[in-house]
Parts: sequence; structure tokens; C-alpha cells
Amino acid sequence: MSLPRQVRAVVFDMDGLLVDTEQVVFRAMQRTAGGLGGEMPLGTFQRMVGLQHAASELILQEHFGPGFDLDAWAAEISRHFREELDAGIALKAGAVEILDHLDAVNLPRAIATSSSLVAVRQSLGPHSLVDRFHALITRDVQTQGKPHPEPFLKAAEALGVAPEDCLALEDSHNGVRAAAAAGMMTIMVPDMLDPTEEMRTLCVRIARDLHEVRDLLAGQG
Repeated sequence: MSLPRQVRAVVFDMDGLLVDTEQVVFRAMQRTAGGLGGEMPLGTFQRMVGLQHAASELILQEHFGPGFDLDAWAAEISRHFREELDAGIALKAGAVEILDHLDAVNLPRAIATSSSLVAVRQSLGPHSLVDRFHALITRDVQTQGKPHPEPFLKAAEALGVAPEDCLALEDSHNGVRAAAAAGMMTIMVPDMLDPTEEMRTLCVRIARDLHEVRDLLAGQG
């Protein structure tokens, strides 16, 4: 299967697509919830994947109760996350190879993420990947987060490429919804969320990993 149009730029999500951070955050939430005498079910965590903090906090309050201390929760999550950062967070399969290919064919690329710029530098910096992107659309410059299309529209604008000529790569349902709403060709590379029928409708392809996406791009000539 080929892509419907020639790709002139690629827009990447970060967490769960380029780096294995979703698994790390889930473990941090499980440890924090356990320390509070509670639990963090996978289903509850999955509802938060791809969302900005404000939307995730509503889900946390729904799960733990309206009086839940969000500040204490965030501080403890950050502590556990930093411990894993210090140990090193792995790249997802094919991350370096697809960037090497984009360099070889001179295709611009951006990140559109619900994470902060600080988090991008923490996650990608140790792998020397930050400077391999031409634009970083983090939550710091977004007024509306995923599933709203704004992050992807801002990425296309920053790259100077029409959204319909961009390929968006996502692992989350909310990210796929945002990219598709922006009019981009969208590929889901599943991480902690399985593709649903909705995802198959919104995507031009469900890929097993970034190696598959790289091979697809290479086939464009």
C-alpha cells in the first residue's frame, strides 16, 4: 500500500512514538497510586494518553475523587520519572533510522506533542535527537491540545508545508484524531493503545513500528 500523496514533511508525536515514555509514566503512576493506598488501572491511564495535563487532571479527579491532591500527585510522578530518566529511557524501534532517511531525502520534520519543551529536551536530549527536528510544537505554544488539530496545524505552518502534504505519526487515539482533523495523512504506530475501527478509518495505515514507516517513505522514490 502506498501513501495517497507525496510526503513533503513529517510530523512526529514524541511520547510512545519516538521514546518509550508512556510505559515509564504508567509505572510512575502505579507506584505513586500504590504509595497513596490506591491503584492506577491500565484503562484509566489509557484514557489520559495523548492529552495535556489539564484534561488528564479531570480524569484523575474522576478516578480518585474531587478532593484529590493533584500537586502532590504531580510531584511524586516527577520524582519517579526523573529516576527513570537518570537510568535512561529507550528509543522506540526505528526512531534513528527514520530520521536518517529524512536527512538523506531532505524532508523537513517537526514534533507535535502534549509534553513541555523541558520534557522534550529531557527525553530526546540524551539521544542527541532534539536538533534533528526543524520545529518543536510543545504544549508551551499550544492554546488547544490534542485531540484538537492545533498542534499539527502549527507544526505544518512552522515547516512551511500544507497540512495535506504532511505525514503525521502517532501512537495515541487522541493524537490520531488531532492529526486527521488537521487534514494530514496519518499513520498510527500503536504503543499502549490498540488501533480501533475509528483509528483504521482515520489513518492511511497502521504500522508495526517506525522501521515500517521508513520503508514506506523510501518506496516513494
